Amino acid sequence: MSKFRRGNQRTGNRRPRERERKRSEFEGVSWIDGKLCTQNLVPGQKVYEERLMSKGGVEYRAWDPQRSKPAAAIYNGLNHFPMKKGLKILYLGFASGTTGSHFSDIIGPEGIIYGIEISDRVLRESLPLCHKRKNIVPLLMNARKPEDYSWVESVDFIFADVAIPDMTEVFIRNAKVFLKDGGFGMLTIKSRSIDVTARPEDIYKRERVKLEEFFTVTDFVTLDPHERDHGFFVVKRK
Repeated sequence: MSKFRRGNQRTGNRRPRERERKRSEFEGVSWIDGKLCTQNLVPGQKVYEERLMSKGGVEYRAWDPQRSKPAAAIYNGLNHFPMKKGLKILYLGFASGTTGSHFSDIIGPEGIIYGIEISDRVLRESLPLCHKRKNIVPLLMNARKPEDYSWVESVDFIFADVAIPDMTEVFIRNAKVFLKDGGFGMLTIKSRSIDVTARPEDIYKRERVKLEEFFTVTDFVTLDPHERDHGFFVVKRK
């Protein structure tokens, strides 16, 4: 596998030609009528005006690649998505919980998400969601300071989506504290938050070198055209 595998090429305002792409199958994720979906943990409840669908008497929520970077990565051909039922997750950059709600669906009531968010205004927006979904614990914390939430238990998985220049370093710092040996992680890299003058491909290579000091990189895709100039890494702790 090449080190840097593109997702869809830039297509301006055109949507990706999704029907021609092989659909990857992952635990807790389904394709219904050509749409990526997760089984709704709270039937009848939407989170962000997503479409609700039914199959075999079970309700699913469409996972919008325009609103969630992991969904964009899957649409763009991600081969490795190591999330499953019962996982304990540390989520850096939880925001209002759009992506977190789909993770909540996947891990089910047996799992738990510790959602780290620095903005009190944004975190407040997630509180109704967290009230309905008992497997999410929202925490008003700074991801750059894992010592402030050191009481959080060891986790199986870390996800990070924070548009800051030192995203990779923050991800590694948290992994050293919380991620179990052999645990997995995913992180998004917004290249323009790191260096607006460099080519995104060069930034992804540089960040990969940093990650490989601590992790094995198991997959990588770019997120164009869903998210411009973003890279998406999947890693495993060595």
